Amino acid sequence: MKCPYCGETESKVIDSRPADDGERIRRRRECLGCGKRFTTYEIVETVPLMVIKKDKSREAFNRQKLLNGLLRACEKRPVSFQQLEQAVDNIEQTLLNSYEREVSSMYIGELAMAQLQKIDDVAYVRFASVYRQFSDINTFMDELKHLLQTRET
Repeated sequence: MKCPYCGETESKVIDSRPADDGERIRRRRECLGCGKRFTTYEIVETVPLMVIKKDKSREAFNRQKLLNGLLRACEKRPVSFQQLEQAVDNIEQTLLNSYEREVSSMYIGELAMAQLQKIDDVAYVRFASVYRQFSDINTFMDELKHLLQTRET
């Protein structure tokens, strides 16, 4: 951090505390060149995660949109809101840990299906039927057979 008074690049932190409800850190520094004190703020750099949709358009990742899709799949099922929020947390964390700033909606859908498969089979099949756009009963049955095979192992 460059001193605003003399331009020296070396300073020491003499006090550090959270600011703005923990969103930033306020640091008091002392310049090692001139001895004057100054304040800096440190914030987490957030780069928006972009979703590449089927039509190749892009939009910012929307956590609420994902949660709404999972809620629809779990309607009238014994799945708690907390379980769904945890699933969305897991998906979001996987996306952020990948260091990719653009992800396909298909990949997000696959992550969502993997989470739903752990939570509720019926919700999983509901989500898969919309997500994979089953065109006939045979593709639907194939998915059910696959689900049953994974449950047996």
